[in-house]
Amino acid sequence: MKPRSALMRILGAATAAGALAWAVMAGAPDSGAGSTGERAAAVADAAPGYAVEDYNYPNAEKILAEKNIVLKRGDGHIVLADCASETGLLEVWARSQEKICFKVTGTSGWLTLEIPSVYGIKGSVDQSAQVDMTVDGEEKSFDVPKNNYAAVGESADPEGREHILVEIRTAK
Repeated sequence: MKPRSALMRILGAATAAGALAWAVMAGAPDSGAGSTGERAAAVADAAPGYAVEDYNYPNAEKILAEKNIVLKRGDGHIVLADCASETGLLEVWARSQEKICFKVTGTSGWLTLEIPSVYGIKGSVDQSAQVDMTVDGEEKSFDVPKNNYAAVGESADPEGREHILVEIRTAK
């Protein structure tokens, strides 16, 4: 048999099989669920919806009530942690609170929050941080080296004004 005639037979068989499959699907008896489009729509409507991440901090209201810490939004790579749970956490020191710790994961992260009277931050063991603070309506940024303390806020302010920590960003 010649290669050309073998190829023609294969193509002919594939075309016939495709046409048969189309004919069966197009002429399938109605099962009472409506047209094919209606059945597809019914299946799509029954499927679970899409998960849309809003980046709001989970259980923020409970944390505010229990610990008086406002946690707003983040990417999940900076999370509130028990300071006694492990070493190497990011530590926030404020006159308004006892030490507040955050576990930092991933190669980068961000968290918006509100903690008043912050005067010092210790970077996590693996990541440096940049923190944004507000004082008297202006925003100031401070760099925090990994695994080291940094004077921020009122301890770095010549006037000793009370600063509010509003954002933490971390990077390896």
